[in-house]
Amino acid sequence: MSTSPEVVKLTPVQLPVLEQLKIVIVGHVDHGKSTLVGRLIYETDSLPEGKFEQISAQSGRRGMPFEWAFLLDALQAERDQGVTIDTTQIRLRNGQRDYMIIDAPGHKEFLKNMVTGAASSEAAVLVIDALDGVGEQSKRHGYLLHLLGVEQIAVAINKMDLVDYSEKRFNEIESEYRSYLAELGIDPTYVIPVSAKNGDCIAAESANIPWYQGPSILGSLEMFNPKPKLDGLPLRMPVQDVYKFDDRRIIVGRIDSGTLKLGDRILFSPMNKIANVASFENWEGFGDGGPVQTEATAGMSVGITLSEQVFVERGNVVSHTEDPSILTNDFRAKLFWLGDDSIQEGNQYKLKINTAEYRVEINKIEQVLDTDDLSRAPSASVEKNSVAEVILRSRVPIALDDFADNPATGRFVLVDNYRIVGGGVINLDGFVDRRQRFEVKSTNLNPMLGRVSL
Repeated sequence: MSTSPEVVKLTPVQLPVLEQLKIVIVGHVDHGKSTLVGRLIYETDSLPEGKFEQISAQSGRRGMPFEWAFLLDALQAERDQGVTIDTTQIRLRNGQRDYMIIDAPGHKEFLKNMVTGAASSEAAVLVIDALDGVGEQSKRHGYLLHLLGVEQIAVAINKMDLVDYSEKRFNEIESEYRSYLAELGIDPTYVIPVSAKNGDCIAAESANIPWYQGPSILGSLEMFNPKPKLDGLPLRMPVQDVYKFDDRRIIVGRIDSGTLKLGDRILFSPMNKIANVASFENWEGFGDGGPVQTEATAGMSVGITLSEQVFVERGNVVSHTEDPSILTNDFRAKLFWLGDDSIQEGNQYKLKINTAEYRVEINKIEQVLDTDDLSRAPSASVEKNSVAEVILRSRVPIALDDFADNPATGRFVLVDNYRIVGGGVINLDGFVDRRQRFEVKSTNLNPMLGRVSL
């Protein structure tokens, strides 16, 4: 007599959620950074199945020698020209950590894309050609990493095979670049001699470089620390939108820093409107039946309702009443200029900061920085790919923070004719909070008693 097979209920296996670190790879064009990334992915078995064979076959059909960089260069234009145009992002796993590797373009014409990749990164690997040495672009990249607040930097002296793995040549480049970074206040975490093409010091030590005793590139990545959480900083939540559901007005946004709790008394800047958090709202079916949400921390996207109806719009910044953002209509900026046309005093641009947009004017060009020797000089204009300190002015108050106090709300971009032409960080040294001034509408008006009777 046959019997039905026993039904076995399988418990889903949950893979561990690993810590993820964003690493940007930067360096001058042809210094081998895309080759280094391709080699890293290969060494960690992070390639999609068949990818290596596919690219090898394509290279053969086109009569080109295989390059490790081809594993990343998805755009046909990049492969034809041999340069990275856009940032390429790819995940790799090594040990107990996931990495998001960002291969940023090194060519001078694509610095905007490099800045975009570096702005969201927690650490960087900066690649320098052992044969060419430290050039203008290597210094510019180092300064941009400093400007964007990337402090964990490993310097890879690549193509050591072209200088016969010379310890003397490595020491020359290391000394020169360490001195440059030291003037910026940066102490590179590691300086590593590598040959990405041959795999020396990429995943393990190399017999070709016996005089080097430090970690490999992969080893250095393992020792980088994740970006510290911003929960301990003052609350900042730029408003993304306001949705109307039945009788509720739900204010949505992402908490950039701090913690927001149910019942908190919050301030909307620059409107200077105050209300209490009445509830945290979820989409229908999401979170139903579970415990009521009572708080949210940095990195979380939330929807809230208020205890009273106040006018709120996209671009407002939510803070606690006791520790609000700065309110001002002028501030100093360390600006990296990417526009084809130079900056002149009086020029106007659209400023995008958090979720807000403002029309601003270049009130003053204080000085232009030479990223080669870090000298500063006054100038009447700022040319493309230059770094300058400028004073920006708006006709209306802007809610912002000094970058040193809160990186999340202390940086911005400038837009001209729908194109990003510059970006920078805010420096409020010498500037005061003008919130009280904006709250007082006038000081010369007094109530008068009318003398005409009805």
